[in-house]
Amino acid sequence: MRRAERLHAVSEMLRRAGPSGTSAGRLADELGVSVRTVKRDVAALERSGAPVWSRPGPGGGFGMAAGASLAPVSLSPTQAVALMAAVSAAPDAPYTDLAAAGVRKIVDVLDARTRARSLELAGRVWVDAPPSPTRRVRSALEEAMAEQRVVRIRYTSAQGVTTTRDVEPVLFASTGGRWHLVGWCRTRDAMRWFTVSRVESATVTRTPCTGHAVAEVGEPPPLARPVHGGG
Repeated sequence: MRRAERLHAVSEMLRRAGPSGTSAGRLADELGVSVRTVKRDVAALERSGAPVWSRPGPGGGFGMAAGASLAPVSLSPTQAVALMAAVSAAPDAPYTDLAAAGVRKIVDVLDARTRARSLELAGRVWVDAPPSPTRRVRSALEEAMAEQRVVRIRYTSAQGVTTTRDVEPVLFASTGGRWHLVGWCRTRDAMRWFTVSRVESATVTRTPCTGHAVAEVGEPPPLARPVHGGG
């Protein structure tokens, strides 16, 4: 990890540690560097004007000054490009349009040097993404999930059978390279998986969902996980 990226990482770790702070040893372990390196990095942050405090001796450590906050956006060029690549590589993922807009906002408010380096590096990352379902269908499914309302879909199965279903959306799941809407099918009175690319049309109704929980879907595959941003 380059020093500039490590300084970003130290800042974020101190922010997450809250008012109680954290020890130099813990920072060093998470970053895979020496305690001496961590102390030099914290000193560099202090010199740059970051609201960092240090407490020597047993039980001491580092933290952010009470009531202080970091700049709203503090990313390294590689972090910015990682966001761009992730969004570009998954055009059919739920809420991708909103994610792309969010990434553009982030890049716009980066300092000029970081933004220039990010865009130069982004030009070295190519993505050949598959075509995504129609925007109208995706928007309806996303709205139904977010608002927890029944969505009426026209769906063609893998066997070529087309039906109209009223579905209570429970979760989106990506498996086998495809996105699925998982929900309670009122037609079949059971939980069903619908491949998003096979949804021909979708209309959000005014009917609220009845409260089917994620746990009803069953155990996720061994490598599946929610898209929580935390580490």
